[in-house]
Amino acid sequence: MPRPILDEAHIHPAIRDKIANHQQAILDEVKSTVEANDVVVVGMAMNPFPAQARKALDDAGHPYKYLEYGNYLHGWRPRTALKMWTGWPTFPMIFIKGTLIGGYTDLRALIDSGELKKMLATSPGSRPGVTPRRRRPKAT
Repeated sequence: MPRPILDEAHIHPAIRDKIANHQQAILDEVKSTVEANDVVVVGMAMNPFPAQARKALDDAGHPYKYLEYGNYLHGWRPRTALKMWTGWPTFPMIFIKGTLIGGYTDLRALIDSGELKKMLATSPGSRPGVTPRRRRPKAT
């Protein structure tokens, strides 16, 4: 599923680092949280859908990590970076075993169909798009 983005050849070299590092801290935080947790909900205050997603996960008995960035009145720049990174236009952004599954209605459909349970039952090394880290043996 290729998404059209501006080719690097069409970006002036003087601004490439600025683009590459734009809001990198929030992206790094979300990426590391997604890597470390089976279920991650990324949301914002004042939006009812992240709360509904968390309630649905609570009701289904699935633990999750919640990250909240701003609200309708502030924090839009970091949220825009997340939208650009994922391509997902709204909040919440829900990740299951490293895979973006969409928002609340998408989560609800996975819960209702039983697919979420199946996704969470797979082994930790079977995350699509996530390469499991190999542990280095400790020096003795």
